[in-house]
Amino acid sequence: MRGLLYIVILFVITGCSYSSSQPMALDEAQRLMHSDPTAALSRLNGVDVSEFQDSATMARWALLYSEALVVNKLSAPTDTIVDIAIDYYGQHNLTDEFQKASRLKALIRSSDDADALATALYLQKEKEFLLYKERAKRELYMFVGLVLLIIAAGIIIWMRQRIRLQSLQNEALIAEASGLKSQIDVSRGDVGRLEMKLHGLLENRFALIDSLCQTYYESHGTKTERKAIIDKVKSKIESVRTDSFSEMESAVNDCRDNLLVKVKDNYPDIKTEEYRLLVYLASGLSTRTISLLLGESVDVVYKRKSRLKSRLKESVEAVCPDIMSVF
Repeated sequence: MRGLLYIVILFVITGCSYSSSQPMALDEAQRLMHSDPTAALSRLNGVDVSEFQDSATMARWALLYSEALVVNKLSAPTDTIVDIAIDYYGQHNLTDEFQKASRLKALIRSSDDADALATALYLQKEKEFLLYKERAKRELYMFVGLVLLIIAAGIIIWMRQRIRLQSLQNEALIAEASGLKSQIDVSRGDVGRLEMKLHGLLENRFALIDSLCQTYYESHGTKTERKAIIDKVKSKIESVRTDSFSEMESAVNDCRDNLLVKVKDNYPDIKTEEYRLLVYLASGLSTRTISLLLGESVDVVYKRKSRLKSRLKESVEAVCPDIMSVF
């Protein structure tokens, strides 16, 4: 791993040093252009054009090379090199360099001094320029391919993220649906229990009516009719007061969202008589019926009811707003 890192660093240093040596060679050739034009042309011929990294350096070399040909009074077999400078400076609106390249092109054409070595070197530079163009084209294709690859990778990552988010949303919806199903099942169970309680209450109520009717029928026409009915009613009232109280308490909690449980939790000091009165009130019994069950007069029931309402309003109403509907 360390060796690979050293190789990468070596390539970077070598590339940077080579790139920095190209402008230095061009600067040297420009400095020698009029004092020693032969050396300037030799220096320009010594530069490997195919290794240039940008078109600006290529255009500058082409301009200097064309100028060196003119200064050395040499002709060129083609206009390829000088056209490099003309095209670049024309496209980039560099007027001075463009005009200079155009003048050099005219001077190169007018020169009749053909040199075999200069021609061979010129053609070699043309080949190097073609290699440069091919390399630049490959690099462009590689760059475009890399950009497309990055875009494709970005799209793939985006799609995967979107699919992942969609999957999470689906899981959340499934969990929510499962929770709703559980709530529905619980509600169905509660409804079933309430139906059973209602059926039981109806049966008990009809049983009470049936019992009273049978007593009335059996006692009808006798002297003991009124007494028998009164005794039967008293017996049923006592049964409700003692045996049926727990059933009434359970029914109130089921039908009123655990109202009595909330009262006990938030008002633990409630007295037994007050709690019994609350159960009867929550069951929807009338004041007269409650007075019979409690063995108190109607006026006393009204007063106890008022006091209980005030106490529950202070201690329970904030937690259980429905408590006032009992009264």
